[in-house]
Amino acid sequence: MRRKASLVLLAFAVFFTALSPLLRWYAFPRLAKVPADQYQSVVLEAKNATLLDYGSLKAEKVSKISIVQTLRGNVEESERIEKSAGRDVVVWDSLSYVVGPDGEMVSRIPERYIFDAHSQQPVHADGESVDGDRVRREGIEFKWPFLTEKRDYNYFDAQTRTSSPIHYRGTRTFRGLEVYYFEQTIPWTKVPFPKKMPVEGITPETVEKMGTARWYTTKRMFWVDPTTGAPVNGEEIHKEELRGGTLLPGGKKVTAFAGHVKMREDYIDSTVKLVKSQRQLILLLTAYLPWGFLGLGAVLLALSLLLEARSRRPSAGTAAGKRAPGSAADPGTGPEPGSRPQATPV
Repeated sequence: MRRKASLVLLAFAVFFTALSPLLRWYAFPRLAKVPADQYQSVVLEAKNATLLDYGSLKAEKVSKISIVQTLRGNVEESERIEKSAGRDVVVWDSLSYVVGPDGEMVSRIPERYIFDAHSQQPVHADGESVDGDRVRREGIEFKWPFLTEKRDYNYFDAQTRTSSPIHYRGTRTFRGLEVYYFEQTIPWTKVPFPKKMPVEGITPETVEKMGTARWYTTKRMFWVDPTTGAPVNGEEIHKEELRGGTLLPGGKKVTAFAGHVKMREDYIDSTVKLVKSQRQLILLLTAYLPWGFLGLGAVLLALSLLLEARSRRPSAGTAAGKRAPGSAADPGTGPEPGSRPQATPV
């Protein structure tokens, strides 16, 4: 009976020990993915910023500039692209909407970001664009991969339509979470005007015909939860200038926008809460269950060996039964009292 129980325990030990790496290295990469129907919005603010007054073409200090960023999963497009791509795809339609202190629009830039639901690597398909311009992204945008590594990544910049390294700058603690801090600096670069200008009747084409160009630089900072790959905070030190042309004769330049853009506190709090809940699901598949199954397999193996050893050990009754009858150790089988010993025949 003990031997049968030992074999059963051994079988379960092998099963759970084999399940541990399978769950981590086979199941997790296939189960962990960004949902196609995700919706997210965040508000960022630049207080005491500089903004161009297009009426006087002078830069003025303003109390606050707000930037509303939305990400909306386009399920219909995801399903369409998946048929040709042969893998799980997410399509995010995003919009960065900038408003001044008077509530009037400063700029609006829509994007369509198409990426692999598991690895977050870009998927090149029809519709991939920034402000209506077709682009071909390299590297990540908005989100890091699951189980982010301590290394540099290529990050896509929507203003320049190019990708460049975003550098890992160390591990930090943010609102009770251990996060990775990343930085990217985009040097002064000539960039296109937004398709939607803040002044009626003025289009990018009319401004460009005047010979005036838009230049931009930024220092981008992200605090990223390494388990989910989700940024829990983001900031930018952002500057834009208009330079030269008949609009600004003599090679002059004027600041169009300058400010330190930060996430609003209430959105930081809600983002941290969401990430804390989501990271538990990732840890369940990458740490809790694999290590738990490995430990359970070791315990079951030890119990199996113990039962096997006990089943091989002879019991006290079995040892006594094997003693020779009539021996000194077995006096009860000798001659009865009072009987004569018989002679041994020669």
